[in-house]
Amino acid sequence: MTDAAHPVPSRKFVKMHGLGNDFVVIDARERPFAIDDARARAIADRHTGIGCDQLIIMEKPPGGGTGAADIVMRIRNSDGGEVDACGNASRCVADLLMRETGRSSIVIETAAGLLDAERSGGGRITVDMGAARLDWRDIPLSEPQDTGHLDLSLGPLKDPVAVSMGNPHVVFFVDDVENVDLKSLGPILERHPLFPERVNVGVAQVMSRDRVRLRVWERGAGITLACGTGACAALVAAARRGLTHRKATMIVDGGELEIEWLKDGHVLMTGPVAVSFTGELPEP
Repeated sequence: MTDAAHPVPSRKFVKMHGLGNDFVVIDARERPFAIDDARARAIADRHTGIGCDQLIIMEKPPGGGTGAADIVMRIRNSDGGEVDACGNASRCVADLLMRETGRSSIVIETAAGLLDAERSGGGRITVDMGAARLDWRDIPLSEPQDTGHLDLSLGPLKDPVAVSMGNPHVVFFVDDVENVDLKSLGPILERHPLFPERVNVGVAQVMSRDRVRLRVWERGAGITLACGTGACAALVAAARRGLTHRKATMIVDGGELEIEWLKDGHVLMTGPVAVSFTGELPEP
């Protein structure tokens, strides 16, 4: 038993979400945070841990912030694996740091590159998610293919588009996303041999040239209420097919994201963030 004289070592965390895509955010700028796959899975477990789609760790950038980046963001999926990009988490981290510094814009360093973020009014944050990558090597695929029309099908899903937003996405266009059994099809497609690094699977229903309904099976996390990079990938895929404008509202299970594919290839994502609660996590 512990008492005031022998407190349990702990680490503060913030539980946040972007349209229901939820995160446990840990600030490791002053004190390193020891993490491996097993511990990440334990924290993300919704029954025995805190529960989240992704665990986010904030670290000091190289040079202590004297370079281009204001902060480094590391990302662990709920299965414990580390990934390179997460759009909704980028908005959450940007919001935390902007509140801390009083600034209206920051730069986040991720394994996928530098992300510029700024306040957009109405409690929303805009993040430049970088350039969409469309070459088969960039997805990556295991063999050369036209990423605008992949030779891939499963059940009712066929003829998808592949896009990399710093992480791999495949987008299928369907008449009604609610009629797609994504829970069954998603894990099979995620591990299809065509995708050596696995893949995020989106099913998109074009409602008009500026509105798209989207559901996403996230690699390593399953179906989530929102996927920021998935929304970016779906807009790029739809615009490539001539189905939408280069700017549209993406309607996900948790709400709406505004996505714009700029002429220079960069993709802007705008949406809300929210703090759910704060707490302390026991250290090992």
